[in-house]
Amino acid sequence: MKPTRILFVSFLLLCLLPALAAAQTFTDALGREVTLAAPPRRIVAFEGSLAEAVLCCGGTLAGVTEDAVSERGLTLAQDTAVVGTVKNPSLELTAALEPDFILLSADSSAHVALEGALSALDLPYAYFSFDTYGEYMDMAGVLCALLDREDLLAQQEETVRAPIEVTIAAARADARYGARTALLLRAYSTGVKAKGSDSLAGAMLCDMGLVNLADGDGALLESLTLERILMDDPDYIFITTMGESYEKAMEALRESLTGNPAWASLTAVKEGRVIELPKALFQYKPNARWAEAYDLLWSLLYAP
Repeated sequence: MKPTRILFVSFLLLCLLPALAAAQTFTDALGREVTLAAPPRRIVAFEGSLAEAVLCCGGTLAGVTEDAVSERGLTLAQDTAVVGTVKNPSLELTAALEPDFILLSADSSAHVALEGALSALDLPYAYFSFDTYGEYMDMAGVLCALLDREDLLAQQEETVRAPIEVTIAAARADARYGARTALLLRAYSTGVKAKGSDSLAGAMLCDMGLVNLADGDGALLESLTLERILMDDPDYIFITTMGESYEKAMEALRESLTGNPAWASLTAVKEGRVIELPKALFQYKPNARWAEAYDLLWSLLYAP
């Protein structure tokens, strides 16, 4: 090869090295291998919790769904577009934003159904699932790497993971760890369901040493009745609400359970251990506030 050609090839390689170094590959929650050639600058998130996670990791949002504002109350740039709802995000509006990365929830059937259409549009996207603080930190690791913000990952390791692990270790050292039972209820406008340890709040209760009755009693999950709750008589009852109307959810809870005089005979009721958990920490993904949720549980379960 002539010297001039060698110099030219070397010059090309030097030009390409920054781009090659910036490329990031990861496996998303659906098992798809995703590669981004450069840090994304125009991100669209199809769920408010995902939008907040992007901001926590130093990203810039070009588009979000309505819940990012109505439920999460995120402070967004003036030019950030709303591209529909969580259950019905608009691919047309999204494509018009010319995004370089789209985040979807692997736990949403509506989002999973969009996979083929997104592939046809040749838009870069990935699915995420994070119902535990560990899964959140895994996602933060991916996002911070993509965005070249390892400093923010280190910050969240210090403010999210580290204090949670200290709290869990302290709970495990307590003689009461694993010795008390709990029933976790989620109230909707149309009814009430028991939730196991595979739910967001349920996973935290399990980490903090409560035995979730729904994990071992399928009848609670399949057909929740006051009769069954009376038989199990939990030490604690935790309540979360879901949906736009808190009032309707609590009315459904009264009609199903708490309005029955027999409810007052439960140990948790008599001893004042029926606890309504804040929606922002136990229904929505807490993201950077996950440690705050564990601190609250510590104060409820172990603090003098």
